[in-house]
Amino acid sequence: MRMQQDINKHSTNTPKKVLLSLHGFHSSPASLKAQQMQEYLAVHHPDILFLCPQLPVLPKDMWALISDIFKQYQHSEIAVMGSSLGGFLATKVEETYQVKSLLINPAVSPSLLFTKYAGEQVHPYLNERYDINNDYMQQLIELNVESFKSPENIWVLLQEEDEVLDYREALNKYQSCKITCEKGGNHSFLGFERYLTEIIGFLY
Repeated sequence: MRMQQDINKHSTNTPKKVLLSLHGFHSSPASLKAQQMQEYLAVHHPDILFLCPQLPVLPKDMWALISDIFKQYQHSEIAVMGSSLGGFLATKVEETYQVKSLLINPAVSPSLLFTKYAGEQVHPYLNERYDINNDYMQQLIELNVESFKSPENIWVLLQEEDEVLDYREALNKYQSCKITCEKGGNHSFLGFERYLTEIIGFLY
C-alpha cells in the first residue's frame, strides 16, 4: 500500500478534512499505526484525506515540510497525529495552528534524549547521512512547546512499558490535556487500532 500521498496531486481539489500523520525518529510512512489509520479512513471516512509524508532528517526541514502542508491545505480542516518524535512535532503543530492533535507515546525532551545518539547517523529509509550535533539539538529546542493555550485540543495515548521513553515525563507535561495511560504495552503503542473510531471523533 502506498503510504505517502502526493501532496501536489490534491492541490486542485481541496479536501474538506485532512489528517496529517507524523512518524517517529528514523521511521517512515509505512509504520503500522499509519497503515491502520489509512485503512480505517478508506473504509469509514473516505472524505478525510490522509497525509503521511516521509519526514526529512533535520528538525528544521521537518518543520518546513509541515508548514508547506498547512499552507497548501489552509482552507481545509486539518488535524494531526504524531508518534514519538512525531508527537513532539505534533505538539508544535497544535500550538502554532490551534488544531486538534493526537500524541502517541510522544517524546517530551528529544534534545536531551538524542544526546546518546550524538554523531553521524544514517537514516534507514532515506539512506541519508547526517550528524546529530549541537546544531541539530538547537533545532529541536526551537520547536519545543513549554505550555498550552488550548490543552483541550490534545489527546495523549501512553503505555507504561514504553521501552524508549519514560511515560511519566509525558504525564507531567500534558497533565492539562486528555490522557489515556495504559499499563503494559511498548513504545509502538500496542493495540492502537482499538482507538481508531474514538480518535476520529475527537479530532473532528
